[in-house]
Amino acid sequence: MKMPPPMRRWEDQLPPEQKQRMRKGMYILPSLFTAANIGAGYFALAHTMRGSQTDARDFDIAALAIGIAVVADGLDGRIARMTNTTSDFGREFDSLADVITFGVAPALLAFVWGFRWLWLADLGASAFPARVVQLGLIASFVFLVAGASRLARFNIQHNPKPSNPGRPGRKYFVGMPIPAGAGVIAATVHLKGGEPINFWWLALIWMAVILAVSFLMVSTWRFYSFKDLNLGNRRPFWVLIVICLILYSVIFFSRYVLFIVAISYMLSGVISRLSFTFRRRPSEPTPPAYEEASEPR
Repeated sequence: MKMPPPMRRWEDQLPPEQKQRMRKGMYILPSLFTAANIGAGYFALAHTMRGSQTDARDFDIAALAIGIAVVADGLDGRIARMTNTTSDFGREFDSLADVITFGVAPALLAFVWGFRWLWLADLGASAFPARVVQLGLIASFVFLVAGASRLARFNIQHNPKPSNPGRPGRKYFVGMPIPAGAGVIAATVHLKGGEPINFWWLALIWMAVILAVSFLMVSTWRFYSFKDLNLGNRRPFWVLIVICLILYSVIFFSRYVLFIVAISYMLSGVISRLSFTFRRRPSEPTPPAYEEASEPR
């Protein structure tokens, strides 16, 4: 007599209609993380508008909120894949959340923190600082448009191909993802503890950083996606020690560690592209066809 296979999960004992209802309910779980992503972006916008030179902590809080949103954005997609609850609604909801949290919030933070106080400060009769503020406003707008364009391209492309070598798909992003771009803005603000920029030459450097991040987001350069990492596999014990050290450094030295991580990821795509450019050799010209002369008879 053939015995039925043992039931290893409590949900296997449920009737089919109840299991179907539970499967539909699981869609709420990744959406909760996406809603938390939007909440962190709205929280960052509120503190950015409250920030001032006398109370720069609001800028630091806004930067930390964007950093928390980066973590929440990574978790909602991973949880949706783990629970097999991916859907068109979830993808669109996540994209709209990213526009708010990683587009509008860091763009406003980049402008208010880096340029607004040049406008309000007494810098004499020179009109140059005012021009820098206007250019900073344009740069922050370019960041917002580049981030939205990056999300739109990501949604419509099914098999994007990077311009430098590497197999497209789960292992690589084509162009710098918008959470990483927002992370560069937030990590830089957090590095200075929220203290706004008061010198026009620093504002020019900040403008160059914003434009560089904007270009990397709309580029076709390769960036590692970390989607092939499987934390469920067995690992050596030293991996746990390394993870604990990383968490310790992030908690107690967050300003420097987060800045180094954000800049390193940003430069990884640049270094990969430059190394491919310098290693690539020009193709050798095709030798001309050789025609044998007919021998005289």
